[in-house]
Amino acid sequence: MREFFIVLAFISGLNFSFSQQVTDVFPDGTPISSWFKNDQKLQLKDLGKQYRITEFGAKKDSTVLQTQTIQAIIDLASANGGGVIVVPKGVFLSGALFFKPKTALYLVKGAVLKGSDNIIDYPIMASRMEGQNLDYFPALVNAYGVDHFSISGEGTINGNGKKFWEAFWKRRSENPDCTNLEVSRPRLIFVWNSKNVQFQDVKLINSGFWTNHFYKCNNVKLLNLYIFSPHIEIKAPSTDAIDLDVCENVLIKNCYMSVNDDAIALKGGKGPYADKDSNNGPNKNIIIEDCTFGFCHSALTNGSEAIHNRNIIFRNSQIKGASRMLWLKMRPDTPQRYEYILVENIQGEAETGLAIFAWRQFYDLKNRQDIPLSYGDQITLKNINLKCTNFYGVEKDPNVRLSNFRFENLHIESVKTKMDKSIIDGLVLKNVYLNKTLIE
Repeated sequence: MREFFIVLAFISGLNFSFSQQVTDVFPDGTPISSWFKNDQKLQLKDLGKQYRITEFGAKKDSTVLQTQTIQAIIDLASANGGGVIVVPKGVFLSGALFFKPKTALYLVKGAVLKGSDNIIDYPIMASRMEGQNLDYFPALVNAYGVDHFSISGEGTINGNGKKFWEAFWKRRSENPDCTNLEVSRPRLIFVWNSKNVQFQDVKLINSGFWTNHFYKCNNVKLLNLYIFSPHIEIKAPSTDAIDLDVCENVLIKNCYMSVNDDAIALKGGKGPYADKDSNNGPNKNIIIEDCTFGFCHSALTNGSEAIHNRNIIFRNSQIKGASRMLWLKMRPDTPQRYEYILVENIQGEAETGLAIFAWRQFYDLKNRQDIPLSYGDQITLKNINLKCTNFYGVEKDPNVRLSNFRFENLHIESVKTKMDKSIIDGLVLKNVYLNKTLIE
């Protein structure tokens, strides 16, 4: 707990000298709308009628499962024209909850919505996981088609994931090739087909699986979130902080993320014909700024289930303990295009700065005879101060086409210094220092 308050103090004290250096256009030249410049917080008084759960039958007893009671309150609020479900101080245990149109969630300071660790409390239903639509376990908090859905307050949503993590590692020890879906685990939050979504100020911790998953959502703002799962002792597998899956217009700002997998992963489908499936699609117009990254497998990952990411800006942030800063996962069984990505004004430490290599986990061409080509194009790294083991983790791959990369104003300390510039067609280096030596 002491570490948690130290982190919060650190975040609140951040004042990067480059924080005012912002561009007004996306990497492809499209103007950035004023929507991205508005980080105004929601106010409880503006969220509609308040349904404090203890006034509608919920008990302050952390040992009692209260799924039905809390769900009935959500249903009542929706039936009465909408409102905000308020969780007061205390610990409230629940299984899967489904928010309805015109409802929102607010957790006061000291409130904890704690997930059940019994998978039976998450009944299988239509869902989306790992780039495919399928029947699967819902999350603790779910919103299907809930425009203007919000989660706010200074409380905590705790996935209580330890039993799920232990089950996963036990299965992995029995079969090292087991898939992520073989062990029954719930996510923390899943939002599907919703517009104008905003999460702010809450703590999202200990998810059993992915922490935040947004599928086919537009206009999503994630502000000042604390997202955490452990990476030591009992590691929390596959607990990505934020998964964007076929989403457009997303602002992630002033968030702290430390999880035992990717911090932000851009997804959208996988498989040899993924680009022909209407369930899949691109992520477009994503801005990640003023964030801090603790331990994670990568601060920003494209893939592994993705077909097209365009106009991605990652800027004005600190990395402390990430395995990678920017990772382009290239699946040899999926056609992919990652383009117009800008990473600028980043400082800190990562084992690898830029990682691009074939990702063959659960590889399956499904009888397709040829291997689909993948592309990385118009990628810019600018104004970066980074200490790492290997800055240039780029591997030559006959099925991948890399072009039009630009490295500008980089000050890199790296144990490994080899850079095969021939892998990228049209690599431009401007004011790039590797171990204090200018490279050209």
